[in-house]
Amino acid sequence: MEMETLRAFLGWCTILNGALLIIVFLIMAAAGDGIYRIHGRWFNITREAFTLTVYCFIGAMKLVVLMFNLVPYLALVILNRP
Repeated sequence: MEMETLRAFLGWCTILNGALLIIVFLIMAAAGDGIYRIHGRWFNITREAFTLTVYCFIGAMKLVVLMFNLVPYLALVILNRP
């Protein structure tokens, strides 16, 4: 795979995963109570445990996007400088 193709791939991965991260945050900010009610019926979980789980998920997703998409993309951008 050429470096330019890989750079473009990682750039689009970063954009799409970043958008997904923002969408998950907005959904949880706007409809967190409704989502908790649904999951509260499926699993025996307290509101505090649900909030902590979602917060940890968003944090882990942010780290994965940064480390596996953004950092390699920036490295390729730096390597391809004239």
